[in-house]
Amino acid sequence: MTNLYGLIGEKLGHSISPNIHVELFKRLKMDADYKLFEIEKSKLKTGFSQLKDSGIKGLNVTIPYKVETMNFLDEISEEAKKIGAINTICFHDNKTVGHNTDYFGFGKMLDKNNIKIKGKTVVILGAGGAAKAVIQYMIDGNAKRVVLVSRDTSKAAKNFKDIEIIDYTQLDAIPSGDLIVNCTPVGMYPNTHNCPVSENNITKFNAAVDLIYNPYETLFLNIAEKNGLKSVNGLYMLVSQAIYSEELWNDIHVDETIIDEIFNNLRI
Repeated sequence: MTNLYGLIGEKLGHSISPNIHVELFKRLKMDADYKLFEIEKSKLKTGFSQLKDSGIKGLNVTIPYKVETMNFLDEISEEAKKIGAINTICFHDNKTVGHNTDYFGFGKMLDKNNIKIKGKTVVILGAGGAAKAVIQYMIDGNAKRVVLVSRDTSKAAKNFKDIEIIDYTQLDAIPSGDLIVNCTPVGMYPNTHNCPVSENNITKFNAAVDLIYNPYETLFLNIAEKNGLKSVNGLYMLVSQAIYSEELWNDIHVDETIIDEIFNNLRI
């Protein structure tokens, strides 16, 4: 019998998650499939219950349900508790357990590109769900200073405690930094001509990371690269977090060479 896994979210037409998982199934010779499940906000609880009852083996969760689905689960992993959001649900021993593999995927992406954060000054653009995992990783990695930039600082302050929060006009006052991370959707296809911050602000840093992977090089990263910054997009993070989900669901270890192969195939 084919094991079924999937992704729940509100709008999933852009998702390349099935490509990643199906590639892994081929390499590991698993009899499995991965589907997209679009669920309306008003039907989230019912939709989740139906998937659970169907015998699905594992679920990923994307916007805007990374927080709300926590209410339906029996347990939350330690990293997901700290972050306040999940993106992976395991079904083990009649229990539902929520994890946040974005956290580990982000870390793998930094390690792969030799970006160090201990003792560094880091600026995070955007106060959405993606920023939660990134900020927690920075805190756990002993960054010296973590600054969150948001259009709505009062709203951000409610969702992010004990973190320095500024608005985009105040970013000009930061003279320099080590790493700037775009956690906003600004610059994502089809609006590829947009950039979340000015060239002057980007060039104050040594490295730039954009969680966007479509296009492969956003305007934000294009500006960073032409000014000599180390620049990294979000595709390796996406692949890494997906593979870590599979490791949790199936209690397996996937060799890093497989992650690299899938990443390289998607990059072409």
